[in-house]
Amino acid sequence: MDNPIQEILEKQVLTVAKAMEDKLDEEIASLEKLDEDDLEIPSEKEFFAAVKSSERVVCHFYRENWPCKVMEKHMSILAKQHIETRFVKIQAEKSPFLAERLKIVVLPTLALIKNTKVDDYVVGFNELGGKDDFSTEDLEDRLARAQVIHYEGESSLKPKSTTQTKRSVRQSAYSDSDWE
Repeated sequence: MDNPIQEILEKQVLTVAKAMEDKLDEEIASLEKLDEDDLEIPSEKEFFAAVKSSERVVCHFYRENWPCKVMEKHMSILAKQHIETRFVKIQAEKSPFLAERLKIVVLPTLALIKNTKVDDYVVGFNELGGKDDFSTEDLEDRLARAQVIHYEGESSLKPKSTTQTKRSVRQSAYSDSDWE
């Protein structure tokens, strides 16, 4: 004998699951279409709203110049890969209150925000090799060290390597027995 209540519950669960799946598909589709302009926050008010609504935020303070465009390119790639973090950009000159409050002097600067508080900064390209030809993986690694993105030691941008071995600072290419 079939239970009519169980059938109703099963239909409800399926309906809710389908609605959640549709919403997730919609979010994935919007992320795939994401470009540099979609990261833009037009005002300080929207900045505060974004920070309050997200646990982790990477905010690029920029102006229209070459170094900032380089950073923007890498950020738009990472925004698609790390949906757990909100990536935004705000024009520093149009946000004097924020720029002063957060002591933004050098552009580009990334403010790395966790739980509504600025936790760290990436200022210019010094930590990324000192030149504008750094890789997206370099930026991804820096953001991971700040724990503003989830990262398991391998870049999300390239296939995982199983043959690479890493040595700690205290290890060398020689084993202890080589020194005896």
